[in-house]
Amino acid sequence: MTASTDQQRGHWAGLNEVGFVAGMRVLFWICRVFGRWPFRIVLYPVLAWYVLTKPRARRVSRAYLRRIAACGGPVNLSVMRHFAAFAETILDKMLLWGGLHDMRNVRLHGTDGADGVNRCLEEGRGALLICSHLGNLDLCRVLSQRNARLKLTVLVHTRHAQAFNRMLARLNPDSQLNLLQVTEMTPATAMLLAERVAHGEFVVIAGDRIPVSPQPRVALAPFLGQTAAFPVGPYVLASVLQCPIYLLFSMRMGGCSEVHFELLRSAVHLPRKARDAMLAELAADYAARLQHHCLRAPLEWFNFYDFWQLPDTTRLDTPDASR
Repeated sequence: MTASTDQQRGHWAGLNEVGFVAGMRVLFWICRVFGRWPFRIVLYPVLAWYVLTKPRARRVSRAYLRRIAACGGPVNLSVMRHFAAFAETILDKMLLWGGLHDMRNVRLHGTDGADGVNRCLEEGRGALLICSHLGNLDLCRVLSQRNARLKLTVLVHTRHAQAFNRMLARLNPDSQLNLLQVTEMTPATAMLLAERVAHGEFVVIAGDRIPVSPQPRVALAPFLGQTAAFPVGPYVLASVLQCPIYLLFSMRMGGCSEVHFELLRSAVHLPRKARDAMLAELAADYAARLQHHCLRAPLEWFNFYDFWQLPDTTRLDTPDASR
């Protein structure tokens, strides 16, 4: 099923998320040869061109930063700095898959979450990891390759970023491993994932982008001062897989990279009568933790579209939806 042109214009999947990385190979070379500061000097003219020629991305970035300020975050953040942080993250992805990232500057956080993940690994049990578009998820994928016990299956919809993925593949073919292209969750996909979790694997899915569908199943939750739509798919999937749910957040803080693991639920049960209310509660808990980390690292959240524009749907899972 294909969304209409108007829907695609307002949906993240209709955007060329990495449209301004056409010159990243040159910038990557500059960083390799001369270091990060020369990279930044050359980067800003590229960013200035992109910001000037992309009014929509500029507008939604500014609106997001205003929400951050209104919720008690920094008030002096600029659109240019927001896109610069995105470019730095793209560079980090390239350095990671090129084997040039200093992994000594990675810090793991979250006692309950990290200990829970370690227990799952020791016991050979799988789990669901709900990530976000905060920071650099590829950092976690590279870390997983250094731990033979940690096997990931990352659910992605990357058709809007094919050029960038090809560039990463040229740096390291392993960058395309453990990615599972999913446009919509089918029974066959759910069965495949259930088998992998049963064999002790971890399934990674984003919790801050709604499905690619004309009428996506979502829940409404407060986020940065206004109601936003969040997918319910991760929680429905967790109820099918009958496994723990952990939240996974990654971000740059100063000169270090942080990876946070947080336990969301030990298990998810969706009773028929309270199903919608439970889904809304789970989405709200996720949104609250995402907001917490966005306020800590506001320039690290990379959703360059109107996140608060509610989808055209008659299937909203809210606390009142079952009444």
